[in-house]
Amino acid sequence: MAEKVLVTGGGGYIGSHCVVELIESGYQPVVVDNFSNAVRGEGDLPESIRRIEKFLNTRIEFHDLDLLDRPGLEKLFKKHSFSAVIHFAGLKAVGESVEQPLRYYKVNLTGFINLLEVMQAHRVRNLVFSSSATVYGDPQHLPIDEQHPVGGCTNPYGKTKYFIEEMIKDHCKAEKDWNAMLLRYFNPIGAHSSGQIGEDPQGIPNNLLPYVAQVAVGRRPCLSIYGNDYDTIDGTGVRDYIHVVDLAKGHIAALKKLKENCGCKAYNLGTGKGYSVLEMVKAMEKASGKEITYKIAPRRGGDVASCYADPRLAEKELGWKAEFDLERMCEDLWRWQTMNPTGFSNGVS
Repeated sequence: MAEKVLVTGGGGYIGSHCVVELIESGYQPVVVDNFSNAVRGEGDLPESIRRIEKFLNTRIEFHDLDLLDRPGLEKLFKKHSFSAVIHFAGLKAVGESVEQPLRYYKVNLTGFINLLEVMQAHRVRNLVFSSSATVYGDPQHLPIDEQHPVGGCTNPYGKTKYFIEEMIKDHCKAEKDWNAMLLRYFNPIGAHSSGQIGEDPQGIPNNLLPYVAQVAVGRRPCLSIYGNDYDTIDGTGVRDYIHVVDLAKGHIAALKKLKENCGCKAYNLGTGKGYSVLEMVKAMEKASGKEITYKIAPRRGGDVASCYADPRLAEKELGWKAEFDLERMCEDLWRWQTMNPTGFSNGVS
């Protein structure tokens, strides 16, 4: 019997790619999502999940559920016996979190507390948490390893990730039979090689690569680069970009690690290489064959100059390492964008 894994926020970008890897690894994912960042397709399924069902020729159990709905969560846990939970659900835009901090604290923290309490009540003691490199704040040294101090977050989004990590650590300390993986992502880009699922931001993209791709495909006129006076190779921000499929595979490695009764562990999921905004623009120009128009805009609040990972601990302890290079990331992103110029709405009648 396949292990059932609850995937919160499974209709979103990273969550949907993780659902694919779960199915291909023999797990049975049960997906919940509230459509805050997922497009509703036919049959009230997220369009991403509908497409996965089609190209993997399978059925995926889905529930339209908000984690603030405590009774709804209780009902779901009474119905299923989950071996683990992978928690993606939450608001995730850095700039928006600076403008709407209370909304971020309410949705991300209250939703997670509900989930943790319901897990505890139903004796589900294995958790993989979708954390972020933002917990490190402004880097004190590069590359960033897991020993780097956390908590000096520069925006409310990062603080919610840090607070949730602290909740998990404290809970695992109090409950010795709990196991948790804190996966600190760097910058996921790319898309599934089928071109069927990828990142489809609702409204104006908050992340660099979806915006660049939308400019290249003619959906947006111009890219704004926020700041060109950072202490970096060309003055623009430097980040560690990781293929979303590599990232999803990291969750499978983390699920397997939970079997070792490992307690609470944190791992960086990144490539260990940093690229500037202008380097990424050039890489996408090469992948797309298009010139990408850009302008320089003022820095955004909460951004740091450089941030890239030391991912060696994940390789050593999880047996996981990012495989895809920058060229492949951009090629897969461009395939998704050209097959879906207006995102998932292409497939919704």
